[in-house]
Amino acid sequence: MFFLALALACTACGTTGGGVAESEPEPVLISLAEEAVAAEAATTPPSPSVEAKAPEVVAESVAPATTPAGKALEEVIVEAPRARSEVIMDHVAEARVLLQPFELKYVFTGKGRREVLRGRPVAFALWSESKKEWTIAEIEIPRPPIKWRPGRDPLPFRLLTPGLEANHEKGTGAERLMFSFSRDGEPLKVYGRKFPVFDNALIQRKKWREMVRTAKPIVYLPSNEDTVDPQFVSGGREFLLDTAQRAIDQLRALNVPSTAYPGQLLADVVPASVIASLAVIEQTDDTDFLSKGTGAFEDVMSHYGFKREEAYRYSVSTAKALGPMQFTNRRGNGTYAMVVKRCRAAQIDPDFDRGATNLLNAMKAAICLFDIELSQMRSEIRWPYRDNKVVLGIFPVAAYNGGPRNVTRLYGVMKRVGVQPENLRAPGQQPPGSSITCPCFWVEDFGGVRPISIPRYNNENRWYVEKYQTLLQLLEQP
Repeated sequence: MFFLALALACTACGTTGGGVAESEPEPVLISLAEEAVAAEAATTPPSPSVEAKAPEVVAESVAPATTPAGKALEEVIVEAPRARSEVIMDHVAEARVLLQPFELKYVFTGKGRREVLRGRPVAFALWSESKKEWTIAEIEIPRPPIKWRPGRDPLPFRLLTPGLEANHEKGTGAERLMFSFSRDGEPLKVYGRKFPVFDNALIQRKKWREMVRTAKPIVYLPSNEDTVDPQFVSGGREFLLDTAQRAIDQLRALNVPSTAYPGQLLADVVPASVIASLAVIEQTDDTDFLSKGTGAFEDVMSHYGFKREEAYRYSVSTAKALGPMQFTNRRGNGTYAMVVKRCRAAQIDPDFDRGATNLLNAMKAAICLFDIELSQMRSEIRWPYRDNKVVLGIFPVAAYNGGPRNVTRLYGVMKRVGVQPENLRAPGQQPPGSSITCPCFWVEDFGGVRPISIPRYNNENRWYVEKYQTLLQLLEQP
């Protein structure tokens, strides 16, 4: 029990600010075979969630009665306008072709034992809408990554391509680093990025030349405003819910038993929408949520719809939480290893780097973790949860964010304001002029469903609960 409590004390989510690291460590190196699979997926034509290319519409000409005999009308071909999502997919495919052979330039400074790699080169494929032409921009960012936070000191960088203007937008690592570019006042659209991943062991040994020689450049486009599209948002929602349901179906086929509810299958413990919500919450920053509201979720869902299985596979937090579901596994004895051991029947991939970056596998691990955490909760939470899994999902979600301690604190503040778990309901609409400030509990009483502010106890977890409640409404829209 001591081991379990210790392992769960910092469960899967090992990040701050809602799952997004401001200074991303080196991403994990996936095997060449897995990289080939990912590359094939990235170049596959748009999935069913993205409308296929519209066929050409041929307007059949009907000869009027006055048409002279023997003289046929010319055939008129009208092309249907292409969806923006299709144009984006084409540009991204073209950018990948341009960037794959492009060689990143490394600069060393100093001599002998003082020689070091000056920075990390990154290349961006830019499209000019006015000139209909491509430009590859070269940027050099600091190495090792510096601590950077939005709104504070700007990230220092070198722009190595003349004639362009560049601004750092977000991120420092493989998953999120993004710049905006312009030339002569024209904004250029970013449709590709090439980023080198270094061997951590060589970094520790300061083997700079060997580190560069063995560097693994990845062509991976982070989420950015040039690729956000409503078609991808809806596609991302369908993809996440479908993947979560596939995870549940696999667990059902394996007859994996529940730990929290003896005699019940694990597949019946967690709804697909609850697990899908975690894949979005873990990649949504609190700051973005406060400033953009549901737009922050749509940005993340658009990236899932656009990248699908490849989305957030390079996401690494400062706490070394990995992949779309942000699992941690400190020195091989962390949360992920515990779940693999405690949930053997689920056949979760024992390899942390590979398993945590595979969305389907990570979702199965998250379902197992939910069940283990529910089994540790008091009966006043665990039994009402069975009858209201989505709404009372705030408890396992709180545990996912910070372990059993967060559940205890959440339950404590609920009791303080007189809220019982069985009275919790899905969020509603606040009446005009309401002075209630959220994050909130939504409870049902004789006056209907109303909000009650969640007292301050853990600011990160309060907002995690608020994000969960808000996101569920988006995921469950018909």
